[in-house]
Amino acid sequence: MASVFAFVVLSTGLFSAERGKETVFAGLEKARGNLEVRGALTVQDVDGDGDIDDVDGLDAGTNSDDVVVFNLSTSAGGAPVLVDPAATSNSVIVNFIDAAARVADATYAVNEIQGDGDNLLENGELFEITAYLPTGASLAANEIFTLEVVPPQGGTLLINRTMPAEIDPIMDLH
Repeated sequence: MASVFAFVVLSTGLFSAERGKETVFAGLEKARGNLEVRGALTVQDVDGDGDIDDVDGLDAGTNSDDVVVFNLSTSAGGAPVLVDPAATSNSVIVNFIDAAARVADATYAVNEIQGDGDNLLENGELFEITAYLPTGASLAANEIFTLEVVPPQGGTLLINRTMPAEIDPIMDLH
């Protein structure tokens, strides 16, 4: 009877330790996928009309769309992340949120500042992300907006900014 009891206690302890190890490794994997903004976030009035908006009403990404630009890198020790706007799965997604709406999977473009020529953001690399304002979106003076940068694995990067009281052609929002 004692040997059966000892076996049950030992098996339960080993099972608990294994589950604890799995939980720790899952947490580490999630943390390794985190992204971070490097430098400032810039808002540009591309069409020069004095408003930050999608003036043409066409699909986002046209030449007259106003943009939000920021630099993206992996956190220290972070796992590589695919940053490919043309990919249909397992790539970063950028969501746009302002006072009027939340637009999932907003259009963005990638410019590699430092890297090895692929769309995989790895340690030591820096990508410039140009997020186009969604169709019908407009950012007014003093308005708060958020960009959600969602990697396929790891935590979501929330970039919250407030528009200045006066709109300039190019604004650096720290």
